[in-house]
Amino acid sequence: MNKIVDRYGRTGVAAITSIVWLLPFAAWAGAADLSPIDRTATPTIAFTIGVVMLGLWLVLVASLGRFQVTPRQRRFDIGQMSPSEKRWTLGVFAFALGLVAWLNAAATVDWGILTSAIGAGEIGPILLAIALAIFVIAMVAGIVWTWRKETDAFRRRISA
Repeated sequence: MNKIVDRYGRTGVAAITSIVWLLPFAAWAGAADLSPIDRTATPTIAFTIGVVMLGLWLVLVASLGRFQVTPRQRRFDIGQMSPSEKRWTLGVFAFALGLVAWLNAAATVDWGILTSAIGAGEIGPILLAIALAIFVIAMVAGIVWTWRKETDAFRRRISA
């Protein structure tokens, strides 16, 4: 654990290990709206696993302070980030969250209704499909743009 914390820093380890509780909660969110249809306990199980893993992750994050870290520049160390880096990193996370929300919605929706309505030439569903496509394109473009700006801010910090 010392090597991992030294390599990625405390913030990096906290971010990387957050996947431990994030995935069960994503499974819960994706399955919660399907449960009334098939009457399974899957959402409850995923939610319970997510809560337990969140508790374990919080214990891990609280214990990160006891690990020694070699003083050096790390990209995602909040304590070292410039205000510009923090803003652009927040932008990356915001656009990524929008993309994940779109993907989660896309994975849990019955697309047959929309595709049949589009096939019938109804204007409302066609406009909805266009709006959904514009949204996903905007999220991907936002991720790319803010990532580049965040990278520029990081390079300015390490060159100073």
